[in-house]
Amino acid sequence: MKITSILLGLLLLGSNNLLAQNKPARPKLVVGIVVDQMRYDYLYRFANRYGENGLKRMMREGLNCQDNHYNYAPTVTAAGHASVYTGTVPAVHGIVGNEWMDRATGKKVYCTDDSTVTTVGTTGKTGFMSPKNLWTSTITDQLKIAQNYQSKTIAIALKDRGAILPGGHTADAAYWYDSKEGRWITSSFYMKALPTWVQAFNAEERAQKYTKLGWNTLYSIDTYRTSAPDAGEFESKMAGESAPVFPHTLQGGNPLELIRTSPYGNTITKDFAIQALQAEQLGKRGTTDFLAISFSSTDYVGHSFGPQSIELEDTYLRLDRDIAELLTYLDKQYGKDQVLVFLTADHAVAEIPGFIKSKKLPGGIFDRTKAVSDLKKALSTAYGDVDLLIGEDNSQLHFNAATIKKMGISRTDLMQVVRQSMEKQDGFADLIDLQAISQASIISHYKNILQNGYNPARSGDFMLLLKPQWLIGYKTGTSHSTVYAYDTHVPLLFYGWKVKPQEISTRTEISDISTTLANWLNCMEPSGSIGKVIQTK
Repeated sequence: MKITSILLGLLLLGSNNLLAQNKPARPKLVVGIVVDQMRYDYLYRFANRYGENGLKRMMREGLNCQDNHYNYAPTVTAAGHASVYTGTVPAVHGIVGNEWMDRATGKKVYCTDDSTVTTVGTTGKTGFMSPKNLWTSTITDQLKIAQNYQSKTIAIALKDRGAILPGGHTADAAYWYDSKEGRWITSSFYMKALPTWVQAFNAEERAQKYTKLGWNTLYSIDTYRTSAPDAGEFESKMAGESAPVFPHTLQGGNPLELIRTSPYGNTITKDFAIQALQAEQLGKRGTTDFLAISFSSTDYVGHSFGPQSIELEDTYLRLDRDIAELLTYLDKQYGKDQVLVFLTADHAVAEIPGFIKSKKLPGGIFDRTKAVSDLKKALSTAYGDVDLLIGEDNSQLHFNAATIKKMGISRTDLMQVVRQSMEKQDGFADLIDLQAISQASIISHYKNILQNGYNPARSGDFMLLLKPQWLIGYKTGTSHSTVYAYDTHVPLLFYGWKVKPQEISTRTEISDISTTLANWLNCMEPSGSIGKVIQTK
């Protein structure tokens, strides 16, 4: 009997060893970092002031895909985060913008709205959110499926969309920041109540403490020589301030909202992410877990102050420190060879039009109010006093299909009326019929970008294509969302587990990220994936 038991034990031991040997090779943890509104050149422009253990370490010891681009337009936060994690484009995953006009209902839809869930962690509707509008799976979903749902996925960002969409449909939690009370919250889609560790973090009131510090430059302001002078007339003022200059008090209006437009928004995100790693024991439970982080403050600062501002430079110098702290923590807890980290951005950004015009470069502001007003007059002249134009967002115009059909209006004639009106506006380049992009008189590169961004259920009828460096509606500050390289060219770094130091200049696209991760992690790519596996040297 004893001999039989010993033999059985040896057989089981051998079986377990065999299973362990046959287990797919994966790291203990995957950490995805999306830096909101990060242009590729920021890796190099501020490099002489970065520390050795943050972005420069990822570039020095990891894979740097130097010609990485978005392959669709419009490039905005929700679409960008969705595309990074789904390995596909808005035409497939359905997130065509931060919001859109739904053709079936005629109603405006926010990308992560979900009236069937409720807020968890505070009062109000800031938690009425879920990934239900995302039509495909994500790499985070696929990694969980590959491990029979035994692994954990946690997603964190100041912006709800920056957490929810990367977390996918199967995330254990997605957390975002609520400015009303300076708290991290979630929705009932994920849980009924905040975990004890999140409640404890919120009780520390870190947002309140950070904003009370105010925001001055990390170094002496006269050392910020890669940026324009501080008193930029084309920059936006923060609430409660008379000029867009340092120091910023962060006490005007609601300081808990102002933290977003400061480096402290990134720092508190880093703090919360490290707390999540500790409390959830990510990567320490025998599975490959996933932590998705989005640093949102770079976008708020970028919109307000622009790429040439001292505010932006200071924000990136501080973000570099936050990333260094995160990498150091990962080294200590897991070891570099047990964590796979990637870093990219959800879009890039244009220069402030006023600033570049002052330097004798082309660009300008497209007057949205005047353009829409003139268009409505032109439509009234052509078709009478009827409501044809029912919405405009993402540089797209939405028309009332039922009225057009009832009145027998030719789409060709309608487009001609719109074109003739828009041609009178400064900055206008072309009008694209989104139902016939292949027939547009633009180069094939831009046709492909627009086709990838078009979704018949959620996109408009016609899209305005402006000249390069022209923005819609910004009198100060800047924006993004065009087909041009200054909006599409973003960093892509891989670091850690099995990643060898190298730079590649072969063109890569955002769709390639999740496809590559799936290949490396030995799991299926997301359900709508169109990307290719990035080929290294």
